[in-house]
Amino acid sequence: MKDAANWQPSKFVRRRGKLTGTRDTREVPIGSRLITDLTARWYEAQIAQHVRGRLLDLGCGKVPLFEAYRPFATETVCVDWGQSLHSNGHLDLECDLTQPLPFADGEFDTIILSDVLEHIAEPQPLWREMARVLSTGGRILLNVPFFYWLHEQPHDYYRYTEYALQRFAAQADLRITHLSAIGGAPEVLADILAKNLVHLPLLGRPLAALTQTMTQFLVRAGPGRRISARTSRQFPLAYALVAEKTSAAQVTP
Repeated sequence: MKDAANWQPSKFVRRRGKLTGTRDTREVPIGSRLITDLTARWYEAQIAQHVRGRLLDLGCGKVPLFEAYRPFATETVCVDWGQSLHSNGHLDLECDLTQPLPFADGEFDTIILSDVLEHIAEPQPLWREMARVLSTGGRILLNVPFFYWLHEQPHDYYRYTEYALQRFAAQADLRITHLSAIGGAPEVLADILAKNLVHLPLLGRPLAALTQTMTQFLVRAGPGRRISARTSRQFPLAYALVAEKTSAAQVTP
């Protein structure tokens, strides 16, 4: 990664020793704090278990997860679109993620694809390429939104169910070792409410922030946690998965 010494936190920060979403509205709008916090929590739990060796951060933006995975990766290569909305000085390579990646077979041990897949107009070639450049035993960590607003328009193309994600992985000869919904109906409702409250004059922004904070508090334990878990199958706010390359990929066309 270029200029790693001058990297600064952006979307994710450490607060009280835990990875969470920033409260800097230049990086994360108030209405998106809930999903950002939940995503941070998932990555912190999974990175320590699965990240190793040479890491490829695809669609890296400002490399928001760098601090979380840096202790576990021996080298980081950052790749993004040439005209990304999140341009920065850490980019190693600009390329079209729908085209073949300019890397050798089996070159990376870990791939991060965070909040990227929904912005890929033709996703199957990217899955094939990720499988190709991943080493045997290597892992892909990715997350995608589901019940979530349109963003980075007009380059917001899809919302994927768990079944679509499973199909993509199977076609690329990847084995999913972990697949989970992030949030359920309470988180979906809070996200929608916050994104609309924020536009109200005077009290809109604090109400939007309070709605998300209270929802996180309610779903961490007791009935709220059970409701979130019970509804996450039908009303997921987002999905996250870990997929492993178990052998030389024999990709299904």
